[in-house]
Amino acid sequence: MDFALTDEQRMLVETLTRLVTDQVSPEQRRLMLGASAGTSALWRTFSELGLLHMPFSEEVGGLGGDGTDLMIIMRALGRGLVPEAYLAGLVLPGQLLALTASDKQQARWLAPLLEGEHQLALAWQEYGARYDAFAISSQAIQRDGQWQLNGRKEVVLNLEAAAAKLVTARLDNGKLGLFVVPAGASGTSTRIYRTIDDRPAGDLTLEHVTLPLENCLSEDVSTALAAVLALGRAALCAEAIGAMEVACDQTLAYLKERKQFGLPLATFQALQHRMVDMHLHLEQSRSMAILAATSLALPSSERDYKIAAAKAYCGESARFIAEQAIQLHGAMGMTEECYITPYAKHLVMFDHYLGDSDYHLETVSDLLKAA
Repeated sequence: MDFALTDEQRMLVETLTRLVTDQVSPEQRRLMLGASAGTSALWRTFSELGLLHMPFSEEVGGLGGDGTDLMIIMRALGRGLVPEAYLAGLVLPGQLLALTASDKQQARWLAPLLEGEHQLALAWQEYGARYDAFAISSQAIQRDGQWQLNGRKEVVLNLEAAAAKLVTARLDNGKLGLFVVPAGASGTSTRIYRTIDDRPAGDLTLEHVTLPLENCLSEDVSTALAAVLALGRAALCAEAIGAMEVACDQTLAYLKERKQFGLPLATFQALQHRMVDMHLHLEQSRSMAILAATSLALPSSERDYKIAAAKAYCGESARFIAEQAIQLHGAMGMTEECYITPYAKHLVMFDHYLGDSDYHLETVSDLLKAA
């Protein structure tokens, strides 16, 4: 298989590299994190460059980008720790809309999303489900020509900035439904917070939330949801590669600069070995991320097996690189002034987004037994 990038993809890499370098310096990133929720100047730049349209098919108004294009974008965002909710606020909810929504629903929610006019959020996690998107207790009942939703969703990324949430709920027939819940809908309440790596998130409570029938996107969303979560996991692997690259580069630069006993730390053989181990984990993870990105079009069982294997391996590598980077920086690595800190936090949290290593190793085991 030829993994070489096309001319257009190389141009995309160069454009994103310049954009992240120019607009997401450490100081600029801190200002972004302190800004109020909502679309930012950087998000508008994403729209002007076509990045919001890139991962969507031409049938829904996108540019028809594939898994490799998404990998290029996510890797660049990971290198700069870009705080914009590209995956949580655009790709995941947008792809679900593209797969399930009617033309009228797409015109109402998907078209403005691709134009950068609003962001959305996907509410799928629940307490006690342990990353299983299908083991949920939220309920949806149809009565008097309306839908009524009850339940609680945990760790909904981009919740505060979202114009609406796509919420999964169990129907009376046992199937999994998908609903659009607009921001501020009667019966909804939220608890907003930030994750360890400064990602905006929150918990969503639904108490007798009444919705019109047209707010139901699907009465059997299981297949589409599995495909979208697989896409999200592949994208996360690519984002982690970008963060791991910078963590390795920053650590090596520190070892070359810092001296002990009159010699740079980089001359000590034991520390050289640890740097080699970091780069070995990075290169093996890079291969697994490519595997995930190129497996999205495969049959579901083969796709899920390869992406689960990639997410599990990248999760373990991310934690290893984060731990080594902090230890090799010494006490400096534990301070906010040292820019390795947010990378280490993000790499540790990466393992928990859309399922941790243990969960995906179990998935690999189950799929092997079923084969």
